[in-house]
Amino acid sequence: MNLRIILGDQLSHSISSLTDIDPQHDAILMCEVMEEATYVKHHKKKIAFIFSAMRHFAEELKDKGYTIRYTKLDDTDNQGSFTGEVSRAIQDYKPKKVIITEAGEYRVQEMIKTWDTEFGVPVDIRPDDRFLCTHEEFQAWAKNRKELRMEYFYREMRKKYNILMNNGKPEGGEWNYDSMNRKSPDETVKIPQTYNGQIDNITHDILGLVVDKFGSHFGDIEPFYFAVTRNQALYALDKFINERLSNFGDYQDAMIQHEPWLFHSHLSFYINCGLLLPLECIQAAEQAYKNGRAPLNAVEGFIRQILGWREYVRGIYWLKMPAYENENMLNAKTPLPPLFWDAETHMNCLRQCIKETKENAYAHHIQRLMVIGNFSLIAGLSPDEVNDWYMLVYADAYQWVELPNVTGMILYADGGLLASKPYAASGSYINKMSDYCKGCKYSVTKKNGPQACPFNYLYWDFLIRNEDKLSGNPRLRLSYKTISKMNDDKLCAIKSDSSRFIQKLSSGDCV
Repeated sequence: MNLRIILGDQLSHSISSLTDIDPQHDAILMCEVMEEATYVKHHKKKIAFIFSAMRHFAEELKDKGYTIRYTKLDDTDNQGSFTGEVSRAIQDYKPKKVIITEAGEYRVQEMIKTWDTEFGVPVDIRPDDRFLCTHEEFQAWAKNRKELRMEYFYREMRKKYNILMNNGKPEGGEWNYDSMNRKSPDETVKIPQTYNGQIDNITHDILGLVVDKFGSHFGDIEPFYFAVTRNQALYALDKFINERLSNFGDYQDAMIQHEPWLFHSHLSFYINCGLLLPLECIQAAEQAYKNGRAPLNAVEGFIRQILGWREYVRGIYWLKMPAYENENMLNAKTPLPPLFWDAETHMNCLRQCIKETKENAYAHHIQRLMVIGNFSLIAGLSPDEVNDWYMLVYADAYQWVELPNVTGMILYADGGLLASKPYAASGSYINKMSDYCKGCKYSVTKKNGPQACPFNYLYWDFLIRNEDKLSGNPRLRLSYKTISKMNDDKLCAIKSDSSRFIQKLSSGDCV
């Protein structure tokens, strides 16, 4: 017999580790382990979602007639780690071979590589073919390129899978319709409710377990709304396609106070843990366009997030690990301030985004990038601490997707490997794309002084203090030209306001 192992983000019936399973003889191991729940103190809702989805998936496998060995977190014999549980299962089953799909995270994959030597049993590590670009394909694409830009990778993926293509050319004549996806908030647009799942007995038990074992972790456990089965996730996909995709493009960059969900899909939870497959989501959106139910800018924008960005960041991750984990080109060192945990700040945009993160284990990509991320960048927060925070607070976060997004896209800590410029912005961007500034103590129109929006002077201070590293970037040429025209009084005010703010931030004062 063979022992087949399913990890918590491999909840797909078509996973490569199960393709040739012998139901009569093989056994499947799944386990909830404390090591994975606490290597960072994951959001309570994130732990509950993953454990509930795992237990539901195990029940589906049992219904198929498979032999399942499932270790719950509070089982008395639980060894607390993947390696410990695999060791225990090998001792009991004495398999000829261990079969597992490659891990999504570097540290887990390195651990798996030691098992054959440690246990004296062959370990068959299979590719994760749920992804649409293999490691080898990405390495071949990246080889000899001076710049690894997502846009060009995305075009190759569109061609490979014939997605939104018309006789070898992009549908509509353009590859990218992002310029059409930046409408400001419109209070007259009705926002549909996102998927809201029912809590069954399995999930109810998990919620109690999480409260008991992880009560000190960040985040609210209820209300719990996640899909935890494939059928529920498919319904969530259908709900997005039918109710929100048509407006997703126009308003994908918008932020509205007290509206955390907007027209986003909220499917990354399910794609990243395996309940949904990337290609089926892409094809569902493409079909909606072909049927005239969603405009091209919305469909292309959604598909680009999955076929382009998701595959691209995974490729960067495996291409550059393990060194990528330690990148800090801008030498940022400011500790993560308390406001990232308690949302106690006078900056309304940050307060709203962190409060919603605490409540939902979710914030959409512009909140993550242009509010929380932008602040982390221009305030010079430590990449290690920012990465840990993003990793633990969001239910769709696994290191392969979190690390390139934070280190590369948000913090520019990789020196421009991933992003062509730092995504730094003043308060005017947030004011344009949200209604946050209306309810803020600070004035977005003031550039300096105690009442000025901190984004305004921190933006310029960020560019000034990193001039030696960033002034050669062609996309920052205009910004540095503006700085060159500032008089001494203006430069002094920027530095003084920023120094005062960072000092208060580092002291844990409410800013």
